Amino acid sequence: MDGTVLVADDDRTIRTVLTQALTRAGCKVHATASLVTLMRWVEEGKGDLVISDVIMPDGNGLEALPKISEERPGLPVIVISAQNTIMTAIQAAEAEAYDYLPKPFDLPDLMKRAQKALEQKRRSPIAPREIEGSGDAGDLPLVGRTPAMQELYRLVARVMNADLAVLIAGESGTGKSLIAKAIHDFSDRRTLPFVVAQAGDLQGADGPAALVAKAKGGSLVFDEVGDYDDDTQARIVRMLDALPDPAPRIMATTQIDLAGLMEAGKFRQDLFYRLGGVTLNVPSLRERVEDIPLLAEHFLARAERDGLGLRRFTPEALQLVRAYSWPGNVRQLENTIRRLAVTSPEEEITRAEAEFVLGNQPAIEPLRQGGEGEKLSASIARHLRRYFDLHGGTLPPPGLYDRILKEMEAPLIEIALDATGGNQARCADLLGINRNTLRKKITDLDIQVTRRRKLM
Repeated sequence: MDGTVLVADDDRTIRTVLTQALTRAGCKVHATASLVTLMRWVEEGKGDLVISDVIMPDGNGLEALPKISEERPGLPVIVISAQNTIMTAIQAAEAEAYDYLPKPFDLPDLMKRAQKALEQKRRSPIAPREIEGSGDAGDLPLVGRTPAMQELYRLVARVMNADLAVLIAGESGTGKSLIAKAIHDFSDRRTLPFVVAQAGDLQGADGPAALVAKAKGGSLVFDEVGDYDDDTQARIVRMLDALPDPAPRIMATTQIDLAGLMEAGKFRQDLFYRLGGVTLNVPSLRERVEDIPLLAEHFLARAERDGLGLRRFTPEALQLVRAYSWPGNVRQLENTIRRLAVTSPEEEITRAEAEFVLGNQPAIEPLRQGGEGEKLSASIARHLRRYFDLHGGTLPPPGLYDRILKEMEAPLIEIALDATGGNQARCADLLGINRNTLRKKITDLDIQVTRRRKLM
């Protein structure tokens, strides 16, 4: 590695580590804790690469990027930041940073990026502009320092102004719709409409045309497109083939593997390729366990802003929250945190309080993508093993037996009632239990019973 690197960070340890690593790699290094000093070096023509923190004692590294670009066009800047939000990645991309890494960063990874920056010319500068997104980025729960989330942030920043369809895939509750909204809010189309379409919006002779007219060249998102039937899919294909100019940005979300559906003949191939210009995979919460404490604190801060009072977790309570499997992902985590903020009598949320609330959460993840012909017992065993594994060596909250039985009983009784047209006598006979026992379970499980004629 050859070249002069300018390092700006108010953390002495980071300056020392980077200086030593870059020097050993063959670079000359100038390090400072001052943004003013960094800008003076840039103006003097020093440096072939800048590595800068965002929050400095005398300024903001992101705000300095346009000045660096104006003074030294083509000088690459790698931004490092402890602000692990999607907004930081987007602002870095908007300001034409060469790259962005969150703190704590992986030193070998940073060194590879620095070498690449020194070896190739920076892409042609583009005039930076202010981000005027209507959404408050501080309110977006798109925070995280794990590699999976940081890679997602970089992809969002790269595709937000590309004229490509975007498919956003992920489990329910991971924040797919928030990703779509972020792409719109920080793109060139942010002043135009953002339209989310359901399958019902495409029905009727004027359905597709009405959606396109409503979007007005903004963004049009097909929500959970994997659930659309054949007729609705065909309508989308015809609509996409006849888009007017200016055409809206097309996005779609799905919690189902569309490639698998297509191979099974349940999703149109032509639609699959039209929607999959770029695919963004939103990680589940169990794939980003290290972000759970960060998200929990974020939701507590939001609850405080909403007037629910100042709350904080004891270390033991936070560890319990971190160890939980969260089958409902970020949405379930947020609802649980708000419940704790409301029900906790003291400022500090204890382990016992967290244990009580988590004890009433679903224990089994949705049984999805099981093999054809898989026995029910094998499927349950597979998911239970995963449930225990996700607790990272700690035991699940007490009361597991009753929670598991409740989750299994409820759908069994609901389906049996539906099959017998709501006739409780026939349902009890079908299940092989006493009618009074069935009535008690219906009450305890809060099952709604609808009587109707059922030929079965």
